[in-house]
Amino acid sequence: MKKILTLFIIIAIIIILFLSMSKKEQMVATVEGNIEKKYIKIIPNHFHDAECAMTIVDEHYACEAISPSGKTWFFDDIGCLVNWLEDKDFKDEAVLWTHAEDTGNWIDAQKAWYVRTDPTPMHYGFGAREHKKEGMIDFEEMRLMMLRGETMADPRIRKKLLGMEISSYGSR
Repeated sequence: MKKILTLFIIIAIIIILFLSMSKKEQMVATVEGNIEKKYIKIIPNHFHDAECAMTIVDEHYACEAISPSGKTWFFDDIGCLVNWLEDKDFKDEAVLWTHAEDTGNWIDAQKAWYVRTDPTPMHYGFGAREHKKEGMIDFEEMRLMMLRGETMADPRIRKKLLGMEISSYGSR
């Protein structure tokens, strides 16, 4: 009798564990049907980067790419978006959104201005701004620098831009 009761309890615990795991929200990499091609509000720890698979913990430096069909991909760093988008056949038609660090607004990533020294999640350093200031670069220049590897992730570039070695770059 004790063996049957113990077996029943073990089976019940296993069932409860499986049911509780199935109720947890799964991480989201894409969303279908964004026909209006508007940015989708980032829910912390709910989305992950389509390129590097890192969890997006907040909107700082987050960005999104939307295909002509309305499929939306999420990224924690504009550098990841640039790398990911490069070989897509719809790259010239994609709608790109990014979070602007100066205003907190979601803006067209291709119209944003970029600084090169922000502590971005992947350490590329390209932080988007809505309003242009001296020394900022446009999307195309940022894209080309990203593709050539001219980012803060390269210690030589970081030293050139900051004038010193920083061993804990990226920590907030």
